[in-house]
Amino acid sequence: MKALLFIIIFVVIAVACWQFVKLLGLTKVENQTATKKENNINGWLMLALMGFIYGLMLYSLYAAKDVLLPQLSGSAEGEDIDLLFKLTMTLILVVQFITQFLIYFFTFKYRGISDRKAFFFADSHKLETIWTVIPAVVLAGLIIFGLVTWNNVMDSSDAENPLVIELYAKQFQWEARYAGSDNELGYANVRFIEGTNTMGVDFSDKNASDDIPLLVGEGKFVKELHLPKGRKVIFKLRSQDVLHSAYMPHFRAQMNCVPGMVTEMSFTPSVTTAEMRQDKDVIAKMEGVNAVREKNGEESVEFDYLLLCNKICGASHYNMQLKIVVDEEADFNKWLKEQKTFAQIN
Repeated sequence: MKALLFIIIFVVIAVACWQFVKLLGLTKVENQTATKKENNINGWLMLALMGFIYGLMLYSLYAAKDVLLPQLSGSAEGEDIDLLFKLTMTLILVVQFITQFLIYFFTFKYRGISDRKAFFFADSHKLETIWTVIPAVVLAGLIIFGLVTWNNVMDSSDAENPLVIELYAKQFQWEARYAGSDNELGYANVRFIEGTNTMGVDFSDKNASDDIPLLVGEGKFVKELHLPKGRKVIFKLRSQDVLHSAYMPHFRAQMNCVPGMVTEMSFTPSVTTAEMRQDKDVIAKMEGVNAVREKNGEESVEFDYLLLCNKICGASHYNMQLKIVVDEEADFNKWLKEQKTFAQIN
């Protein structure tokens, strides 16, 4: 299959190069005016190309269904983002379908025919108005809808008792700490990084002593972040070295981690890990994943939420994964009480 694809690409490139050479007048062709037969061939080829593009588009949509995110969003805010995405993609596909059809159909219909002359006109105020006003109105509507969605997702001012978590990105891992009982994170800076203080927390700050790092001892961080269902979570994001991006696809959440500054995002988990594992889309996806793993002699895996880095931040970029577990709030509170604060560790 790959060999056939390479052959087709080579032929297309060769034909394109030959046509380019002809356009430059480097070949000795006495009459370069297209004949009726050549116009007919090109017209039918354009229809065939239209069919190929539509076929490829439909096949891509069908073939990609197993690698797409499940329709069920893991966060309440993700539902708004999904609505915006579906509206935008529907509009794009409809406009693309109509536009492509008109381009290829009229190329075929008005191909060169003997004794038929094209009709020319200098301008049309009606057409200019139509193709200027309609796109402007549609795009303005999408932008306004997008801004409203963005504000709803990013605004955490009305959240009751939000959970504050810092995510610290560095080549090539994630570290995290929870704000303690005061719900405020202590100050941190790369200048304070020393020994087991790998996040650069300033322990002279009174707000830092009750912060809860994801530690299992001796400065080693676990690869599991717990979140409560139904409670707003505010993430404070920092980077130690280069530009990273905190990406949680199942929650429809992403924000850059920028060296030298603190960025922020928030969402409300709405589906526990156990509930998401029962979703039909997730079950189908994991069956496909485990079928591949079994073929490769690897063990089966269960679905887990993940925190990923969505910036190519270096050679081991792919290692920046952190497992996320969404619990019922009672289970989360029980888990959090079992974790040690900086004061208890030090």
